[in-house]
Amino acid sequence: MTDPVSQADAGPRVFLIAAEPSGDRLGAALMKGLSELAPGTRFDGIGGPEMGALGLESRVPMSELAVMGLWEVLPRYRALKRRISQTAQAITEIRPDVLITIDAPDFGLRVARLARGVRPDLATVHYVAPSVWAWRPGRASRMAEVIDHVLALLPFEPPLMRAAGMSCDFTGHPVVAEPRATPEEAAAFRAEVGPGPLMLVLPGSRMGEVTRLGPRFARAVELLREKNPRLSAVVPTVPHVADAVRAMFPQARVVTDAQEKRAAFAAADLALAASGTVSLELAANDVPMVIGYDMAPLTRWIMGRLIRTDTVTLVNLVSETRAVPEFLGRACQPETLAAAVQRLLSDPAAVVEQRAAMALTMQRLGQCGPLPGVRAAASVLAYLDRRATIQPPPNTRLPSSA
Repeated sequence: MTDPVSQADAGPRVFLIAAEPSGDRLGAALMKGLSELAPGTRFDGIGGPEMGALGLESRVPMSELAVMGLWEVLPRYRALKRRISQTAQAITEIRPDVLITIDAPDFGLRVARLARGVRPDLATVHYVAPSVWAWRPGRASRMAEVIDHVLALLPFEPPLMRAAGMSCDFTGHPVVAEPRATPEEAAAFRAEVGPGPLMLVLPGSRMGEVTRLGPRFARAVELLREKNPRLSAVVPTVPHVADAVRAMFPQARVVTDAQEKRAAFAAADLALAASGTVSLELAANDVPMVIGYDMAPLTRWIMGRLIRTDTVTLVNLVSETRAVPEFLGRACQPETLAAAVQRLLSDPAAVVEQRAAMALTMQRLGQCGPLPGVRAAASVLAYLDRRATIQPPPNTRLPSSA
């Protein structure tokens, strides 16, 4: 909750819900954009440290909500359900001009449904479209029951959201606004690592991913070093899996510091990476890559029947190419991964093709345009303006309960 402002100077009253660190970053950028475009905007809701630094007093510690997976959720189900009810009650009491749920649909959309049950006139926005292009297309239709407007990170998502009954704007991907190392920082890191090709190895940030992919990636590095003795491997990772990563990659340099990670990305010649948004981070730094991923056998079997696209690599999807080689499921083996990386080391044409696809990807994601947070804020304000012209002001009487 931010400090009150006079009604004459007040912008819209915005209730935001971010339930995990990535949502906190998106929410903070959106808050900056709204404050810039609509001075006097009042913020309430749930967020983390980045949103808190901009004045949001979170009604719930975000750490209570940042849980993933069935086994993690079950022990906290009752507490999460209580938080959902409390948050919906707060919305019905303060009557914001708009509710913005950010990613984490399991929490945010449940709150929206409860609040909409009491206030059918509540304006609702969801930031980050569900990946219906990849699997479970029915999620968009279910979301449309409680969400009016969507802020999409990928340029091909708005038509899919509109087809489900929601308005939607592409507002740019946050990767285009992330800080990057300077050429001097990259050169200094490169000098520390030594001569020869510098390869990033990125087996994921969750322990399950590292346990499954790490040994395969490590063996691929060994195979590559047999042909390229001067190859240096650097493994950027997060602190909670760093010890496991060091054990799997005893001859690699493991980095966890954010500034050092940025320098490693800027200095790298190529990368072997798990599937995910890291492919966009590599593209932002112009690093050619090979993607590998696998899951537990049952999950792999289920996903194999649900997946709706022939590639899951975001660079391939956004650029509408298949320039980045990917090896998923049983195809994710050390020998195939090493062979694909070796091609990048020995075939300049493959590198040129990837770099063209990466440049197109970054262009389409909003590089060199307005910051994504500002574009998202403009989209929210335009949605509220449209809404104000087509429906009467809401009843000002407070409901008795949620």
